[in-house]
Amino acid sequence: MSQLRSYVCQACGYIYDPSRGEPKNGIPPGTAFEDLPENYTCPVCGNARVGKSAFVALEAPTGRYRCIACGYIYDPARGEPKHGIVPGTAFEDLPESYVCPVCGVYARVGKSAFVASD
Repeated sequence: MSQLRSYVCQACGYIYDPSRGEPKNGIPPGTAFEDLPENYTCPVCGNARVGKSAFVALEAPTGRYRCIACGYIYDPARGEPKHGIVPGTAFEDLPESYVCPVCGVYARVGKSAFVASD
């Protein structure tokens, strides 16, 4: 099975992550960017004038994930040794109980608030 590619809005930096989809906008998880309707617009900046053409594919998956609440980047190469997560631990291998070490404790931001990053 090939990995679905994430796309980034060139206007505002929003990353469309197909593994998350946009359920609030009627786009279920697993929806490839190519399968989005032609009139799809960025849910952050709403750049309707250019629609899907405002997005470009992220080059290669880096394994890094960004917290959508505070911007913290989880980097598997670094891990989080202070929290018992050894370097080399893929984001997908983190426990479902994982929370953002910056804002998660206070804002209750968990693993689902992370998107693939470049």
